[in-house]
Amino acid sequence: MEVKEPLITRYGEKEICFVDNGYMWLQQFPFGKHHSVTTMLDANGEIVQWYIDICLENGVEDGVPWLDDLYLDIVVLPSGEIFLLDEDELEQAYKKRMISESMYDLAWNESKEIMRQLQTDEFMIIKLAQEHKRMLDLELT
Repeated sequence: MEVKEPLITRYGEKEICFVDNGYMWLQQFPFGKHHSVTTMLDANGEIVQWYIDICLENGVEDGVPWLDDLYLDIVVLPSGEIFLLDEDELEQAYKKRMISESMYDLAWNESKEIMRQLQTDEFMIIKLAQEHKRMLDLELT
């Protein structure tokens, strides 16, 4: 499928292209966790960013993965920079009673724990992204 135009976003002073021709997204949905991870790779197979969705739960139904989004997201760049996103969306959802207090607390607690693990190099799933991509490449060839 051809991309009409690249999608670019800004984190601080950096502009990151995360969709363009030849780009690939690898999604990981760890069982029993309150997050999913999307690894975005450029046309050369280099990681552009990891995008972590905080969720109430995730799963697979009829072979299709799904998640119940809880608004907060974390972006990790290959440089090691970490960005917490969409706090305003979480606050609005809570104020408008779209989510309960326990869901609100879960989102904050999960994001804080993941950020701690990222800072101490303990968040292992992003380290598995390249290996999972290699396994998929072997499966698809």
